[in-house]
Amino acid sequence: MRKTILITGASSGLGEGMAREFAAMGRDLALCARRTERLDTLKAELERKHPRIKVIVKALDVNDYPAVFRVFREVQQEFGTVDRIIVNAGVGQGKRIGTGHFAQNVQTAHTNFVAALAQCEAAVEIFREQNAGHLVTISSMSAVRGLPKHLTTYAATKAGLASLSEGIRAELMATPIKVSTIFPGYIRTEINEGAPKLPFEVDGPTGSRLLAKAIEREPVKASVPWWPWGPMGFLMRILPLKAVLRLA
Repeated sequence: MRKTILITGASSGLGEGMAREFAAMGRDLALCARRTERLDTLKAELERKHPRIKVIVKALDVNDYPAVFRVFREVQQEFGTVDRIIVNAGVGQGKRIGTGHFAQNVQTAHTNFVAALAQCEAAVEIFREQNAGHLVTISSMSAVRGLPKHLTTYAATKAGLASLSEGIRAELMATPIKVSTIFPGYIRTEINEGAPKLPFEVDGPTGSRLLAKAIEREPVKASVPWWPWGPMGFLMRILPLKAVLRLA
């Protein structure tokens, strides 16, 4: 059992939802995000509902790369070990390419890929020393194909993260360290609360429960929810791009 779990981007959305799910399983948690006031509220809630667990709150901007390494080490020192690290922090903002919004798109690229690389580096350093651990990266079903409109940069960063994760898995294949890449479909959270109804969407609590359940299995890859996104992912890879765009 992975007793101690570190989650980045834990102050809202899927990170917050997964924290609730793992707390209910009796896991000790390190919750990391920029907004510590929300983390403090979540910590109080989880410890009240589950008095046997320990919850650590850490202020962390994942774009501050030295801070990523420092905070991950602090969590290891406070817990004694870190069994699972979930690279979840990210942004969903993006604009159409070539419409004068490079600054916003490059910020998405920095947060969703370069900052994720920093988190993976820091996590795997710790896991190598422990000779044990479970690295989980939260990609997206949008990573399967290139997508238009506001999704172009976002989808590209999530594809990059999935490829990075597979490379790390290949590197660590002969070790006890596990690497899982999770591909969520449309899950309604704060990141997309203003969007119209999305194809095959599920609500946040349902999505978080299914994510935690998938992570517990420690798969190489998992689409969440599996139905319809498992079969849909296969179709997205082989269908003409014009057909795939109906999901965008």
